[in-house]
Amino acid sequence: MLSLTDIRQWISGFGITEDERVYIGKLDNKQQKSIGVYERKGSGPPVTALGGSSCATYGVRSLSLLVHWTKSKPEAESAAWELYEKLKTVDSLTIGNTFVSGLILQVPEPVDVGTDDNGVYEYVIWLDLIYNE
Repeated sequence: MLSLTDIRQWISGFGITEDERVYIGKLDNKQQKSIGVYERKGSGPPVTALGGSSCATYGVRSLSLLVHWTKSKPEAESAAWELYEKLKTVDSLTIGNTFVSGLILQVPEPVDVGTDDNGVYEYVIWLDLIYNE
C-alpha cells in the first residue's frame, strides 16, 4: 500500500518548504509556503490483471499536489517549478516500504490556478505513481 502519509513525507523530503507545511487532506487556515498532497480521482477504465486481482503486480496512485505559496506570483511560480523539476528528475524511488517503478507527470508544467480568497497564488501538479504490490 502506498499511503498518503508516506507520500507526504516523501514530498517534504524535497526541502521546498518546512515539514509541517506539507499536509494531506484539508488544512484550515493554510499557511503560506505550503504544499498539499491530495488523492486525484482517476478517469478511464481500471487497470485489471489477467486472472484477477490476485495476479496484479502493480497499482497506480493518482495525486494532485497543491503549491500554496505567497501573494507574489513570481515566488509562487518559482516554487511550483522547483517541485516540478525535482519530480522530473527522480531516478529511483521507494516511498515508505513500497518500491515505485514509475512516476508519470500528468501535466506538461505546473498549472496556475490563480489565487485563493486571500490573494495567495496557487499551482497544481498532477502525477501518477506506479508501485509494486
